[in-house]
Amino acid sequence: MSRDLDSCTSYTYEDTKQIAEHIQEKTVYRPTLGIICGSGLGGLVDQVEEPFILSYTEIPGFPVSTVPGHEGKLVFGMLSGKQVVLMKGRSHSYEGYVPQKITLPVRVMHMMGITTLFVTNASGGINPTYKVGDVMIIKDHVNLAGFAGHNPLVGVNDDRFGPRFPPMSNAYDLELRKLAKSKAKELGFSDFVQEGVYSMMVGPNFETVTEARMLGIMGVDATGMSTVPEVLVARHCGMRVFGMSLITNVVVKEYDSEAKANHEEVLETGAMRSKDLQKIIGAIVGEITL
Repeated sequence: MSRDLDSCTSYTYEDTKQIAEHIQEKTVYRPTLGIICGSGLGGLVDQVEEPFILSYTEIPGFPVSTVPGHEGKLVFGMLSGKQVVLMKGRSHSYEGYVPQKITLPVRVMHMMGITTLFVTNASGGINPTYKVGDVMIIKDHVNLAGFAGHNPLVGVNDDRFGPRFPPMSNAYDLELRKLAKSKAKELGFSDFVQEGVYSMMVGPNFETVTEARMLGIMGVDATGMSTVPEVLVARHCGMRVFGMSLITNVVVKEYDSEAKANHEEVLETGAMRSKDLQKIIGAIVGEITL
C-alpha cells in the first residue's frame, strides 16, 4: 500500500483498487453478490457454506465497528448455490466515521466485481400498522442526513466510479422487490412482510416524539441509523440494490408515553426473527440471476 489507508478519511480510485486486490489475493472466491448484515442479523453468516473469513482489522482502510451486534468480518462462501460475500457488521456515522469511510467497503466490493448489493438493517417502526418483528422491503428512502450535507458523494467525483449526478428515483430494484414479495408469500410470511419507505437519522440517540411524528408526516414507514450512505454509493457505482429492514421496536410518538427505545430490544428482536429473514434472503439468492 502506498499510503496509510487506515488513517485516511477519503479514498481515491487507486486506493480502492489496491484494497480490493489485497482482499482478492487472500481468497479464491469471486462473487458478484454482496450482502450487508445489520444489527442482530449477522446470523445469516451461519448459512454460508465453505466460508472464508477475513476480519476488518486485516483489511487496510476498513472501518471497524464499535457497536454490539456488529462483529466486523468479511465472509466469502456459498449461499443457496451462489458465491457471495457478506459483511458481518457495518460502521455508522455516530461512531465518528465520515460518510466516505463508512462506504469504503461498498466501493471495494464494486472493485471486486460485485454487481448486486443486499442491505439489511434493524429499524424502528413509524407506520402505525407495523409491529415488532415485521420485515419491511425497502422501496425508497429519505436521506435526512443528506439534507444537511452528510453524503458520501460530496467532493470531487471520479467518473470511473460513477456520474457526478446519479439518479436515485430507482434506488431499490423493482424486480428484486417483486421477487422478495413472491418468495415471502411462498414461505407463508406475508402476514409480517411489509413494503415501505426507510429514513436514516445519524444517531446515536433515538428519535424524539416530535421527530417521529414529522417522519410519519413525510411518508416514512421505518427509521434507522444506517444503510442510506451505502445505497447511495452502490447506485453511484451502478449496482442493483435490494434492501430489507427488520422492525425491532415501535418508535414512540406520544408525549406522555412511558415507553423507551433501547439497543437491547433491537438485538433481541433480531435474534427472534433472524431465521425467517435468513429464509427470505436465501430464497431470493437461490432464484436471482447474477
